[in-house]
Amino acid sequence: MAALRRLTTCLSLIRSSARVLLSSKKPAVNKPWKWTNILYRSIASFTVGGGLCAVPFRQVENLSHDSLIRRAASLATDSSSSFLSQTTLALIDAITEYSKAVHILIALQKRYLESLERLDQAEENTIWQVIIAQRAEVSDRRDECKRFESTWVTAVKLCEMAAEAAYISGAEHASITVSTNIHVAQSQVEEAQKMSVDADKKLAETKVMEVERMAQYAASLQNDEEEVPEAYLRED
Repeated sequence: MAALRRLTTCLSLIRSSARVLLSSKKPAVNKPWKWTNILYRSIASFTVGGGLCAVPFRQVENLSHDSLIRRAASLATDSSSSFLSQTTLALIDAITEYSKAVHILIALQKRYLESLERLDQAEENTIWQVIIAQRAEVSDRRDECKRFESTWVTAVKLCEMAAEAAYISGAEHASITVSTNIHVAQSQVEEAQKMSVDADKKLAETKVMEVERMAQYAASLQNDEEEVPEAYLRED
């Protein structure tokens, strides 16, 4: 409606300008084309230079179904690429935070094992509370990684379908672009996943170390308990 009102106003102004121009001067009888050309130039100058409205002087080319499909396919690749980019960033951040949480847990467990024999009961309980809280943090981060990974896999599949649709419709450039985006996203996620795999490996090694260290500590306590009666016997 707004465009229609602007067009109506523009046409009214053009008619008024034409009437003023034609009434101000009387063209020669033998040269009617001269004033006609002046009128057309004035109208074109008014519509283009004035910036009030734009009257098309030639009809816009009709778009074919194939052209419209190619444009829609290009839009689909753009939107799916945006979805993939956002989910990739979220997944990488989640993996990074998970790796950090695992390394913190590993440091806490190693520190506990190194100072095991020097801790009293209260200190040991305090450290264990911190370790338990960090294990919960690791579990939450792991769940977050799984949730974002599921969304990321969906985004990759969506981009693959969009790339195929663009290729079939003739939008080869859009198909190549989204295929490249898929490759880049997969490479970035693979690099991030290497960090989490390395962190999980170190955590498993720390757990084995913990089991062995706790077994040695329990054995040393048992030996100390067995040596006490022998000492008393020697004193007797």
